[in-house]
Amino acid sequence: MCGIVGLFLKDPTLETRLGALMADMLVQMSERGPDSAGFAVYGAPGGSVRMTLRSESPAADFPLLDQALSQAIGAPVALTTRDTHAVLTLPAEALDAARAALPGLRPGLSVMSFGDAIEIYKEVGLPRDVASRFGLAAMTGTHGVGHTRMATESAVTTMGAHPFSTGPDQCLVHNGSLSNHNALRRDLVREGLAFETDNDSEVAAAYLTARMAEGANLGQALETGLTDLDGFYTFVVGTRDGFGVLRDPIACKPAVLAETDRYVAFGSEYRALAGLPGIEAAKVWEPEPATVYFWSR
Repeated sequence: MCGIVGLFLKDPTLETRLGALMADMLVQMSERGPDSAGFAVYGAPGGSVRMTLRSESPAADFPLLDQALSQAIGAPVALTTRDTHAVLTLPAEALDAARAALPGLRPGLSVMSFGDAIEIYKEVGLPRDVASRFGLAAMTGTHGVGHTRMATESAVTTMGAHPFSTGPDQCLVHNGSLSNHNALRRDLVREGLAFETDNDSEVAAAYLTARMAEGANLGQALETGLTDLDGFYTFVVGTRDGFGVLRDPIACKPAVLAETDRYVAFGSEYRALAGLPGIEAAKVWEPEPATVYFWSR
């Protein structure tokens, strides 16, 4: 049992409140997932790339990392730290070189996400504490997704927490369980994808990344997943331009959508949406089984 939230802003005047609204939504899902939490926040793309990193020993790994990486790749690098995470900002053309150089410079770092719009933060702990550690309430952006986890099938670890990101500006949060993820993992490894955890949700994220790398858009990849992914699930998938929602054909996991002229919001339960501005006038509905919903700008 886990909790999912998502918020896509149509009204640019709400962008300064994105983090505060998401923080409230995430905390409302604490009873569905009290052992760990995470969130992805998307901002307006610029001319540079962001890499979000996570360290077990941030006091040792993060100081002077920007200087060391800049020297290694021959390009300017800026670093911003948030607790156990740090965001590197660098020229887009230097991304591949930076990813290749990082293991030699700081072997203990894990890449949470990369792209020109996304930042991902996740840790073990109560959702309120995780949101506070990373300063979610003060973050700005255009859209985001979040997850609270109750680990019923694997250990409580940071890397096992959601969101999972397996492609540029892509992330996935998941409530449910896949029954064929081990077979899918083997297929995806043969296609060249790498995995950092044994979590079935990382397999779902990588599956979508692989299909989109073949030329499918997110909607097409989700539709194909209805045939290829066995189990019960609700997915919320973030992309550079928006987010999508999909429930399996049985749709036994709870899900609620709300839409106004200012935003689209998703929650595993209505209480995650109850504090949003203008929610009393929103169109509120339960997403249909085996139906792809997507909003983008």
